[in-house]
Formats: sequence, structure tokens, C-alpha cells
Amino acid sequence: MLLQTTSRRLADRKVERFEKNILKRGAVPETTAKKGKDYPVGPILLGFFIFVVIGSSLFQIIRTATSGGMA
Repeated sequence: MLLQTTSRRLADRKVERFEKNILKRGAVPETTAKKGKDYPVGPILLGFFIFVVIGSSLFQIIRTATSGGMA
């Protein structure tokens, strides 16, 4: 029987746990990976957001053009 100190046992346990983790790295189950296009916001809210962003940029471009450049 091999006598080990407490710190040596803890170190060996950490190394063993690390080695197990290295072997499992990248093994993602198929069920956890999301498939499809499930947006966190609805299509109406997404359309409104796009409308506001594009509309405000167009408004800014028109305002800059009518004021004669940088104003």
C-alpha cells in the first residue's frame, strides 16, 4: 500500500478530474444544440425595430442633404 499525503491525493484528484474534462471537451449532445430560427423577439417587434432604424437613418440623410452638408 502506497502512503500519500493529503495534498498529493488532492492534487491527483484534481489532475484526474482535469483529464476527464479534457476528454469530454467538445462533446455536446444533439438535444442542447438549438436547431432552427427561433428569435427571442417576435416578427412584429423585429419589423418595428428595423423600421425605426432605417427610417431614422433616412430621415437623417434627408435632413443633412436639405441643410447643405454639415450643420
